[in-house]
Amino acid sequence: MHWLEYTAFLAVVVLLAKPLGLYVARVFEGRATPLDPVLRPAETWLYRVLGVDPHREMSPLTYLLCFLAFSALGTALLFLLLEGQRSLPGGPDATYLTTPMTPDLAVNTAVSFATTTTWQAYGGESTMRYLTQVVGLAAQNFLAGAAGLAVGVAFIRGFARENASTLGNFWVDLVRALLWVLIPLSLLGGLVLVGQGVPLNMSTYVRAQTLEGPVQTIAQGPVAALELIKNLGTNGGGFFNANGAHPYENPTPLTNFLGLLAIAALPASFPITFGYMVGRPRAGWALLAVMVVLFTAGLAICDFAERDIPPQLAAIGLSGGNMEGKEVRFGVGGSALAAVVTSNGATGSYNAMHDSFTPLGVLVPLVNMLLGEVVFGGLGTGLYSMVMVALVGIFMAGLMIGRTPEYLGKTIKATEAKLIAGYTVLTPLVVTLLTAWAVATSAGRAGLVTNSGSRGFTEVLFAYASCMANNGQTMAGLNANSPFFNLTTVVAMAAGRFALAALALALAGRFAVQVRKPQTIGSMPCDTPTFGALVLGSVVLVGALCFLPALALGPIAEHLHP
Repeated sequence: MHWLEYTAFLAVVVLLAKPLGLYVARVFEGRATPLDPVLRPAETWLYRVLGVDPHREMSPLTYLLCFLAFSALGTALLFLLLEGQRSLPGGPDATYLTTPMTPDLAVNTAVSFATTTTWQAYGGESTMRYLTQVVGLAAQNFLAGAAGLAVGVAFIRGFARENASTLGNFWVDLVRALLWVLIPLSLLGGLVLVGQGVPLNMSTYVRAQTLEGPVQTIAQGPVAALELIKNLGTNGGGFFNANGAHPYENPTPLTNFLGLLAIAALPASFPITFGYMVGRPRAGWALLAVMVVLFTAGLAICDFAERDIPPQLAAIGLSGGNMEGKEVRFGVGGSALAAVVTSNGATGSYNAMHDSFTPLGVLVPLVNMLLGEVVFGGLGTGLYSMVMVALVGIFMAGLMIGRTPEYLGKTIKATEAKLIAGYTVLTPLVVTLLTAWAVATSAGRAGLVTNSGSRGFTEVLFAYASCMANNGQTMAGLNANSPFFNLTTVVAMAAGRFALAALALALAGRFAVQVRKPQTIGSMPCDTPTFGALVLGSVVLVGALCFLPALALGPIAEHLHP
């Protein structure tokens, strides 16, 4: 039954890839869409208010600077809102806000939401005012998600254009991402969630008398306003501490399925957008095929690991797989699917406690994040991780046969190779150094309040991999609300968002100025099974070379010596 769920989900994602991909391409190429009669006037008004000339394009550096300035402004405004949130009107009552919003936690949260990481070292129901969640966090879910989508489109233009010095206009791309993509889909999805029972209110917390006698406090709030966009914008932050495991955020198997679809559908369509914008549709399908193979392999391993009953549970006669930390309404299948989907996209919207997963079950989402989320990936930004690893494979193949490596008629010269290499080594450099710092210092080890040894090492590695991938999910066995982790995870979040984007835009600019070379008999085809195998092998090889030693100290060691 669980494989039927897996197959149905993957089939829907693949079937939606072409229509969504073509729609996104039309939106950012300025071609007509069915929403134009309603949205064109709003777009024109926004340009006038913002003082934007939609016909003025930007160089890669200017595009990057606008992206950085926009993100910095959003971070600063959210930080101020968080610092002053206790003076905001409305619920919940201050007596329920038991987690203090310290300056280091405010900085961490502001950077987290501005980078679509939504790493949460707090519980939403015990920390945030309703207005903070709606005005601050939900707004950043839209704005930061749209900014990432804009950067992804600019990256594609680098391959699509010839003899060009510009990659588009950041403000135009941002507005179009909001008006034509995120807002309409969020409104429709939010209505479905309300129909499924997700709350949308500003009510006070409810105190209910239980059958056993004690009084239970039931948190309320405008949950549905945040729930769809957190997945659609690849943000992932939960309104409540339990995130997608909370029955108010994710009450039914249908909402679970729709939430996972919101995470994967748009990023999975981006290879198709890429193929059509560069004029080589089959090249986009080749990249999507590699993603599907990797997704299926990871899902099979995670499912196998979680369906195997842990020895300590088998010893007392329990069966049915590893249900520790999982919701009965989703079971092992729904939980494993969510873990793989959310770790492949920069979302982190989990519906089970990953600290309760088996070592091999944890290994899959950890590897997905360490690889830069090359499978589907984040909204817009995920595509360039897959393209970058494809370029690594093409470069190595070119060296083997003694030819200058090319991709889609664009030549990988010395400068391009350095940018690709910098992109490839940045994630292992940041993640491994921060992990080493944490486990080597008392301030870092102080966060390991639940586990030590291999499991504790995995929790620290998982945290920095999650932040670097702008994912945000946590194994929950690490107490990360401390000045050490609040500030060091900011380093990983900023590097994963801005440093990688800078390298990607610089490479796109280098390719945009080139004139596309015609395809000849000596050109490497980029739309064949052989090319797919090359990219797949490059993903495995690069991942093993960069991260196998760290994985051997963590989940692999724990699996071999439980």
